[in-house]
Amino acid sequence: MGIGCFGAFDSCKAKSKNPQHEEIATNNVKQFSYNSLRSATRNFHPENKIGGGGFGVVHKGVLRDGTQVAIKSLSVESKQGTIEFLTEINMISRIKHPNLVQLIGCCVEDGNRILIYEYLNNNSLANAILGSRGKQVELDWATRASICKGTASGLVFLHEEAEPRIVHRDIKASNVLLDRNFNPKIGDFGLARLFPDNVTHISTRVAGTMGYLAPEYALLGQLTKKVDVYSFGVLMLEVISCRSSSKAAFREELLSLVEWAWKLKDEERLLDLVDPDLTNYPDDEVMRFITVALFCTQAVSNQRPSMSQVLEMLSRSVRLNVRLLTEPGIYRPRSSSNRGSKLETTKSGGKQSVNPFVTSSLQVTSSYSVSQMFPR
Repeated sequence: MGIGCFGAFDSCKAKSKNPQHEEIATNNVKQFSYNSLRSATRNFHPENKIGGGGFGVVHKGVLRDGTQVAIKSLSVESKQGTIEFLTEINMISRIKHPNLVQLIGCCVEDGNRILIYEYLNNNSLANAILGSRGKQVELDWATRASICKGTASGLVFLHEEAEPRIVHRDIKASNVLLDRNFNPKIGDFGLARLFPDNVTHISTRVAGTMGYLAPEYALLGQLTKKVDVYSFGVLMLEVISCRSSSKAAFREELLSLVEWAWKLKDEERLLDLVDPDLTNYPDDEVMRFITVALFCTQAVSNQRPSMSQVLEMLSRSVRLNVRLLTEPGIYRPRSSSNRGSKLETTKSGGKQSVNPFVTSSLQVTSSYSVSQMFPR
């Protein structure tokens, strides 16, 4: 799979055997030469490496005009790298929001596929809260709350304001970057999908990160905006607890982070979830944030709030209607000895049910009204 560029950069298209991808093209993006990026990173020196993932490595660089940038080089071994590369360019080049990472340009030269982003001083949220003890950043509650609300604001824009709407599909701590003031910005749009208003869901291959995937998506490949809502709920629990959703195992039952949070709710010990290093915080507000995270991770996707409702619940001092709260959905890979689906969904107890408080006028959007979320 390769890329051909002729004349203006907005005419660059992926050459693919799949007709579905033939019209994917870059638009309104500054093109950089490979040599200029090599110079900016001191030949991609290991000391300038600031991150990496399934699709490549990220280096810090300094352009000739002194601008600091983050340079993301896609791996040549990635089978799907070209499509994700062009998707990411298209997605983020035409959307602007304070809580989305700004794309500065890209490079397509001699097989290299490189994205150039604004540089964010405090790296990723994952480094701040999930890194080794010596590398973690001490974040007070006000900063953590601001990170949650800012990330929610970015998702509201993608889900409800961008044209067409966008589902990110890979909301996780390593894809939320922090600027010098710890303002969050959502990055890495390589897996994002356009989501027209006239569809209820998209059937697609499952892509994302263990610990963040909504069970209905992991099992059936049914993509809706509620998949991002689920991932955001998991992210909130990580921000509050400083524990990883993909590695954590709690109590003798080896519970996941989401299961552990639900168990603490049942035992009326929700504040035990809070990072022990966070010693000064408003109990009521933290309880509200944890409860919102549990709303986001409910097993039945229709019972999760929209991101605009999530943002309102995080931004206002309100009393949540916990009677609407149902058990979270969890999935785990089956062991190799098990037959059937590679993934399974479990619940921490009870039966799945459709929320009886959803009115007929809301069934189209599968969401709660504000009055239902905030009882009088």
